[in-house]
Amino acid sequence: MARVKPKRHGVVTDMTAMCDVAFLLLTFFILTTQFKKPDVEQIKPPSSISEKLLPDASLMTINATPDGKFYFQPVENASERLQLLEKMGQKYNMTFDNKQKAAFQKVQAIGVPMNQLKGYLDLSDEEQKSFKSPTGIPMDSTNKQLVDWVQQSLSVNPDYKLAIKGDVTTEYPKVKSLFEGLRDIDFLKFWLITSQEGKP
Repeated sequence: MARVKPKRHGVVTDMTAMCDVAFLLLTFFILTTQFKKPDVEQIKPPSSISEKLLPDASLMTINATPDGKFYFQPVENASERLQLLEKMGQKYNMTFDNKQKAAFQKVQAIGVPMNQLKGYLDLSDEEQKSFKSPTGIPMDSTNKQLVDWVQQSLSVNPDYKLAIKGDVTTEYPKVKSLFEGLRDIDFLKFWLITSQEGKP
């Protein structure tokens, strides 16, 4: 008597469908994931045991370099970035042309005083990426431009979140002036970015 082999068409079809779904999900995550932008300058944050994750959306970031310079990264939303640029322009009596506005919409981070912002935005993309600010954004008792960036961002959207990433060697007085400036505008809740203990 001849042995009848069982049909496996259903199993093959199910496996093919599962592979298709898995491939579609993978493609979706690749296309929608926002990759972390590299720091403008090398920053090694202090370590901690915290495992809390930063929010992905509506996040502005302040970077403090080892020599105490500050960079400001606006939120990613392009239209809200334009509103921010206009508000900062109004505060400092400045106007920006369309090319500078387009550059600001995709800029990685701001690290210059307001009187140098136009010149920075006029640089090419490659020049901006390699640019290392000699001063950073001013932040002291007499010149609080960094806090102005935060305050004007919040006037665009009060739901923005703030993360601060400082180098482990950044001198405390520099960071203290930032904390005091944020206190002056009654903005007291923010994240401090750290590296996890035991990891490079």
